Amino acid sequence: MTDSSATFGGFSRRFLLAGAAGLALTGTMASMAACGRKEEAAPEAPPAPAGPPEGSLEWAVAGPWRAQDRPRDPFRHPMETLRFFGLQPKMTVVEFWPGSGWYTEILAPYLAKGQGVYVAALFPEGPTADPAQAALNAAFQTRFSADKKLYGEPQFSFFGAGTGPVAPAGTADLCLFMRTLHGWMAAGIAEKAFADAFAALKPGGVLGVEQHRLAPEDDQDPVAANGYVQEAFVRQLAAEAGFVYVASSEVNANEKDTKDHPFGVDTLPPMRLTAPRGQPADPAFDRSKFEEIGESDRMTLKFRKPE
Repeated sequence: MTDSSATFGGFSRRFLLAGAAGLALTGTMASMAACGRKEEAAPEAPPAPAGPPEGSLEWAVAGPWRAQDRPRDPFRHPMETLRFFGLQPKMTVVEFWPGSGWYTEILAPYLAKGQGVYVAALFPEGPTADPAQAALNAAFQTRFSADKKLYGEPQFSFFGAGTGPVAPAGTADLCLFMRTLHGWMAAGIAEKAFADAFAALKPGGVLGVEQHRLAPEDDQDPVAANGYVQEAFVRQLAAEAGFVYVASSEVNANEKDTKDHPFGVDTLPPMRLTAPRGQPADPAFDRSKFEEIGESDRMTLKFRKPE
């Protein structure tokens, strides 16, 4: 028979066997206890970063409703341009000749969320109205009146040779001329544009001007047929209307723009003319160098109505 009392290194065989059995039982119980416990839930992953706060200018610029127009942002710099002009959410803003609404897509939602007011001074209407401009007006009003949740309730007025005030006198905080001055020079109403903006603005209100920029050494065409205007000429028009010059920004500058294009500034994107305006497009016209230039070199100027 095996002697369970035999000793091994000072310990009896019986003691060692008992210890081994105890360890086995302890391990079994621990294993059973582990099986009975619920596994602790893994910590939740942090939420994905939220988009810009609703109602912020960043939100309005990044809005999905701008999907078709956003590709032009690297040339037009809407965020930087509007911040330079001092846009604030509770302002009353008058945009002269907004066209199809490139900036309206940003301004109207931003001002609607901020309890501000957006006013579009559209092309003049009436029996002598340009049919193309009248069609643009109709499309603009339909589009920006249809979604009150997004665009609020934009107000509409008109600007042209025979139009009245674009807004009640002294009610606007900011008026905007966005790449429109050359058209008014051609129509002989540039001085009226500055006068109408001055009348609409509150004392201390701002006029923001973005315009294709003619080189200072070049002669200024009185009707700006190529679309380019000298900065000194813009400052002169503003001063004659009573405005005080505040500052300029190079945010919309483009040193690639040589300003000597065959069909004026409209040779460049986004117009991309390949023939004189009103004539059929020329499919053989080489657009490569104009695409490389991108959109025009533009001045961005800020004026203020004196207090």
